[in-house]
Amino acid sequence: VQLQAPGGGLVQAGGSLRLTCAATGRTFSRYFMGWFRQAPGKEREFVAAINWSGGSTSYADSVKGRFTIFRDNAKNTVYLQMNSLKPEDTAIYYCAADPSSYYLQKTQRNYDYWGQGTQVTVSS
Repeated sequence: VQLQAPGGGLVQAGGSLRLTCAATGRTFSRYFMGWFRQAPGKEREFVAAINWSGGSTSYADSVKGRFTIFRDNAKNTVYLQMNSLKPEDTAIYYCAADPSSYYLQKTQRNYDYWGQGTQVTVSS
């Protein structure tokens, strides 16, 4: 599977942004999907994950209540809706696909496929 995540951009603190990740292939609905991010000078970290149907999600504590992950299997797309953005949310955001787990994973090694990354910058 190939993942493409255009978008990202610059937004003021308190604003909103939606990231989109489109997948190729017919098995998208079988993959758990996740979003990770990497801020300058920091390691890449987990942001959110969603199961096959979209009925189960998981979030990092730092984004809980502000970010929402959801998917549209008919469009082979997963989204990350980001509200109440803060300057510390500035990072390169990556979508990723986990083809083999049966429960949501926060560890990068469980994700076999990665998008190219998209820059999100939140100004104060």
